[in-house]
Amino acid sequence: MWWLQTILFLLASLLLIQTNAASPPLEPNLHELSLAELEQRLQNTDNQLKQLARYRMRSGVGSQGFRSQHYPTPHNKVWVEIELEKETSIDEIILTPNIRRDTHKAFQTDGLPSTFRIIAGTDLDREGVIVAEYNSPGDNQSHIAPLIFQTHGVNASWVRIEAHVLSKRAFDGKYIFQLSEVMILSNETNVALHRPVKSSSSSYFQVTAWDKRFLVDGHTPYLMDASHGLQSIGFISKAQSSPRLSMDLGELFSLSRIHLHALDHSDVIPQSKPSDLGIPYHLIIQGASNPDFSDAVTLLDFHRESIRDTGPIMMWNIPATTCRYIQISSTDAPPHNLIGFAEIELFSNNVNVAKRKPFHLNAPVNSRQNMRKLSALTDGRNIYGDLLPVRVWLNELAQRHQLEAERPLIVKTLQAHYSGQQKKLMITRWLAAILAAGAVIIILTTRILRQRAVAHTRKRIAANLHDELGANLHAIGLFGDLAKQEVHDAGKDSQWEQLVQYVDEIRALTEHTGKTARYCADMLEAKELYSNLVENMKKLAEQLRADLEHEISFENQEMLEHLPPRKRIGVFLFYKECITNIIRHSRASRVETKLKADKKEFTLTVYDNGKGVVTPPTSLKRRARLLNAKITHETPKSGGTIITFRMRI
Repeated sequence: MWWLQTILFLLASLLLIQTNAASPPLEPNLHELSLAELEQRLQNTDNQLKQLARYRMRSGVGSQGFRSQHYPTPHNKVWVEIELEKETSIDEIILTPNIRRDTHKAFQTDGLPSTFRIIAGTDLDREGVIVAEYNSPGDNQSHIAPLIFQTHGVNASWVRIEAHVLSKRAFDGKYIFQLSEVMILSNETNVALHRPVKSSSSSYFQVTAWDKRFLVDGHTPYLMDASHGLQSIGFISKAQSSPRLSMDLGELFSLSRIHLHALDHSDVIPQSKPSDLGIPYHLIIQGASNPDFSDAVTLLDFHRESIRDTGPIMMWNIPATTCRYIQISSTDAPPHNLIGFAEIELFSNNVNVAKRKPFHLNAPVNSRQNMRKLSALTDGRNIYGDLLPVRVWLNELAQRHQLEAERPLIVKTLQAHYSGQQKKLMITRWLAAILAAGAVIIILTTRILRQRAVAHTRKRIAANLHDELGANLHAIGLFGDLAKQEVHDAGKDSQWEQLVQYVDEIRALTEHTGKTARYCADMLEAKELYSNLVENMKKLAEQLRADLEHEISFENQEMLEHLPPRKRIGVFLFYKECITNIIRHSRASRVETKLKADKKEFTLTVYDNGKGVVTPPTSLKRRARLLNAKITHETPKSGGTIITFRMRI
C-alpha cells in the first residue's frame, strides 16, 4: 500500500505548490504583513482618516497664485524666490498646488512641476543650500494635498524654489510652473506672509487672479473643515454708519499675528452671497492699554482693491504690540459698511488670546439674524466645526492624502490574501475529498489484499496437505504392503522382528502426519517444522527410497539456515513431492539429489532414470509459484528426467 500513499502525498504537495504559485503578488512594503496585521492596519487607517481634516474646496472668486510663462517642452529652469524680513530659523515649508476641476476625475493638480528643489540661504550666502527636493513618482496630477518639507531649523533670509522639469497645463497642454501658495514656517509663524517675491518667468498674459504676490497672500484653495466640532454660524452686522467691534482681552498681551476667517459661504448652490461679504474695503484694527483708546496703536490698516485680496483665512504678521483692548472698525460707505467674520483670532506667542473673549458692537444686533451671534466671532468654530492651527490643518490634509493613497493598496493586498485563502480553502476541500477517496481506496484495497492473502494461504495449505499428507499416506501404504508380505513369511523370528520395525515406522509416520495436519491448520507453527532442512531431506530420502538407489549431496548447506521458515518448509515439501512422484509414476531405479546454496540463490536438482515426463507435474509448478521460484525440466539422452528448482534468497 505504500505506493498509493506516496501518490496521494505527491498529489497533495503538487496542489499546495500550485496554490502558492497562483496567489497574486502582494503590494510592496505590505507583503511582509500577516492577514491580521493588514486588517489592523486598515482599521487604524480608517480611524485616522476619521480624525483628520477633510478636503473642502473653495468656490466663488479668488486669487490663484503664481504662474510662469508657458513652454513647448518640459525641461526648463524656472524659479521663484521669497525674501524674508530677516534671517530666521525655519523648520517647515508648505507648498500648496493649483487645483482644477476635471470632468472625469474630480479635482486634479495643475502645473505642479515634476522635478524641483528648494534652496535656502542668507544675505551673505546667495548660493544657499538645498533643503528639499521633489521628484514626482509618476503622474502627479492626483496630488491635490499640500506638499510638506521639513527643513530642521535652517537659518535663511531667502528661499528659492527651482523647477527643472515642468508639467503640462490641462487646457492647452503647454508646460508651465504653477503654485497656489508658499508658507515658510518658523514655529507657528508663516514668515513668508506678504513678503516680496521675485521670479525668473511670469505669464505673458497677466490676469488679475495670477500674480507672484498672490504666492504669499496666505490664501489656499481649501476651506478649513476639521473632522470634529459643532457648526457655528458666523456673525455679520447690519448696515450702519461706522460699525465698530471692541473687545477686552482681560490683561495685557503682546500681539504679533492676526487671523480673520471670512464668513462661511452660503449652504445653497449656487451661493446666494459673494464670498467677500462682511469684509470691508478699508479695515482698521487698533490696540490700546486704556479702555477709552486714548493710547490706541494701529495694528492693521487693510485696504483691499478687489475680491481677490480676500480669502477664507486672511492672515497678517504684525510688529509685536502690547495691548489689552481691541477695536475693529470700517470706514466704508453704505451699502458696504458691514463687518462680519466667522472667527477673529489674535495671537500672542502663538496662542489665540481672543478665544471665547466677548466682542461688543457699537449698535444693536440685527434681531432678524438671531442665529448670527457676537459670540460666534471667538467660539473657535466655523460652519464645519472646530478651527485648527493653520500648520496642523495643512499637515492633516497632507497626511490624509498619504493615507488615502495607501488605503487602496492595503485593500488590494487584503483582497490578495483573501483570494489566496479562498483558493487554499478550495484546494483543502478538494484535498480532503481526495484523501477521503484515497482512504476508501486504501481500505478496499487492503480488504482485497487480505482476501487474496487468505486465498493464497488456502492454496498453500491445500498444497501442503496434498504434498505432505499424500506422500505420508503413500508411505504408510507401502509399509502396509511390506507388513503383509512379512506376515506371509512369518515362519522365521527375524521376519517377525522386521514386521515390528515396519509397524513402528508406520506409527512414527502417522504421528508425523498428524503434526503436519496441525501445521496446515495453524501456519504459526511453521517454525517448529523442518527446522533442519538437510537432516529432514536425508531422513525423507531414507524413508521413501524403498528399493530405489538414492544419492543425495549438499553444497554450502550452512547457507540454508538463512532461509525463512516458510520457504524452508516449501523447499522441503517440493522435494518431498518430487520423490513421491518418482516412486509413484517414473518406474525409476535410481535417484540423484543435489542441493546448492549461495548468498543470492538456492538450487535444488533432482534426477531419476525413469521413463521421463513431457512437462513438470502441476503440483510441482504450484509449489514453485507459491515460493516465487522457477522450475525447469530436462530429458537427457540417457533417459529419465532432471527437475531443477531455483529460488532467490
